[in-house]
Amino acid sequence: MKEVNNAVKISDLLFKANKTNGGSRAVSNFDNGYQASVITGGWAYSNEDTPYEIAVMCNYDLCYDTPVTDGVLGYLTEDAANEILQQIAALPKR
Repeated sequence: MKEVNNAVKISDLLFKANKTNGGSRAVSNFDNGYQASVITGGWAYSNEDTPYEIAVMCNYDLCYDTPVTDGVLGYLTEDAANEILQQIAALPKR
């Protein structure tokens, strides 16, 4: 998967189709050591009006101990997803 560095907007991400679940996934790597996994469609916690799900990752594993979330954030609009990406980018270095 082609990943993007420091993308804080959904429009900057490169989504790749996921044949397993019928959705798409993109990953943004941040300088602070975190990654954001963004999925849409398929098995994602999403629908037509709120199409994005975001997970905070560290070392490509789900990270459950950040101020952003202690799990997966689903049913996000593009504006809400952009805000979450900005919050992940602003986390202290891991």
